[in-house]
Amino acid sequence: MGPAPRLALALLAALLAPRAARRVPDAEEGFGDCDGFFYAGAAPAGRFQDALKLCQRSGGAARFATLYSTRHRAPLFSAFRAPGPARPADAPRWLLEPQIEDPNSHLEEAAAEVELAAEGSHLGSQQAVSADYADTGYEPGQLYPWPLGSDALTLTNSVPMNPSFRERWHESVQRLLQRALLPQCVPHQDLYLLVGAVPSEHMLGGRVAVPELVWLAACCAVPGGGWALGFVLHPRAGAVIEDVMLKDLERLLPTNPQLFHNNCGEAEQDTEKLRKILEAVTQVQEEERAALAEGGPQTLPVSAPKSPKEEEEKEEEAEAQGSWLGRLLGLLATPFLKLLQLLYALVLGALRGALHLLWFSTKYVIRAVEGGLYRLGSGTASYLLAIGSELVIIPWKVVQVLLRVLGALLRILCCLLKIVCRILGLPVRVLLDVAAFPVHTVGAIPAVCRDIAVGLGGTLALFFNMASGTVGGLLQVLLGVCRRIGPRVPLPLDSTGDL
Repeated sequence: MGPAPRLALALLAALLAPRAARRVPDAEEGFGDCDGFFYAGAAPAGRFQDALKLCQRSGGAARFATLYSTRHRAPLFSAFRAPGPARPADAPRWLLEPQIEDPNSHLEEAAAEVELAAEGSHLGSQQAVSADYADTGYEPGQLYPWPLGSDALTLTNSVPMNPSFRERWHESVQRLLQRALLPQCVPHQDLYLLVGAVPSEHMLGGRVAVPELVWLAACCAVPGGGWALGFVLHPRAGAVIEDVMLKDLERLLPTNPQLFHNNCGEAEQDTEKLRKILEAVTQVQEEERAALAEGGPQTLPVSAPKSPKEEEEKEEEAEAQGSWLGRLLGLLATPFLKLLQLLYALVLGALRGALHLLWFSTKYVIRAVEGGLYRLGSGTASYLLAIGSELVIIPWKVVQVLLRVLGALLRILCCLLKIVCRILGLPVRVLLDVAAFPVHTVGAIPAVCRDIAVGLGGTLALFFNMASGTVGGLLQVLLGVCRRIGPRVPLPLDSTGDL
């Protein structure tokens, strides 16, 4: 196969590779496409302030995950799977992550600083750049000592290290992996690695934090034969890498996070494998002490595969005489590949939008159901509590009613006693008078009736006398008038002189 068909196939593979943002939004859980670099798909649990979640991509694939502190301009930790190491070139290319400053950057992968500067990106506002290391005596030290490819290294996975410390750290990690960790975790793809740094108060130019220590945590997830262990290296002169238990390593970190979900299945860990690892680690530590005693760090042999770039160059030399037909087919296929890439991006975007809408709708329904169940449970609990409280106080209320009834009866009895006492306190004569009052009253009724009759008779006699007197007076007046007007005739008078 000639170079042109291989180029066409590479373009097709890049088309079919998933396109995802490397900077994962804070509202999204996990690290997106890079969740596979964490044991059980769960990132370390803890409170990390001013930190961005990055899914580092290169060559069309996710390479590792990083939690990057914009305040310290340094990574807090990075997550990897079992390494496929490649020897770095003498002059590696340092890559930056454009989405740290610009989340909407159209660049699909980490890029060189020169390329980003040509794009007009505002580099350095939230991440370290090469100028931060100039004339400081420090170099960018990779937390993970192997490059992304043959010559690509990322500043987002680097912290300031002096050359001696950088060399000690890289050699220690390589020896630990090749001689202690990988042999006791087969298959190797079940080995999960976390490497990180604890930032100190020492800042390069007031921008980039120099690490107080660097650390490595390993989790082997082989069913029935797993294990977990941690390692720490201090930058002070003469220090060798130290092995620590996983929980002790978590206590050394500022936020005291849980590095692996369920502590990497600590209930099923293989103590025999852990013992063999510690024996190999002890040998590595003794070799490091011996090397330091001889006057400085020495590079000890570490097995590593050949560089993919070297193998690729050999294949290209062997196939340098490819046919012209292959080149022509590659040129003809390029427009169709571009069109396919556009269609793929459109379909993938529509599918993602539909999935996001479905996810948010499901999330809203679940939250509504949870809220309804919570309110129902809360109302039921309140109702039961109210009924229970009423049932509890019913006996007390009955006792209160009985006490009130008894008090009323006592007050009535007291009033009766007072009446009896007052009756008994009256004089005997008064009592006799009261008792004789009805008798005297009944006896006086005939006399009263008689007196009333006499009074009425006297009144009638008085009226008769008054009437007769009045009539007699009127007759006397009439006779007097007649006597004055008429002739005077002597009237016979009786012997008394009356008419």
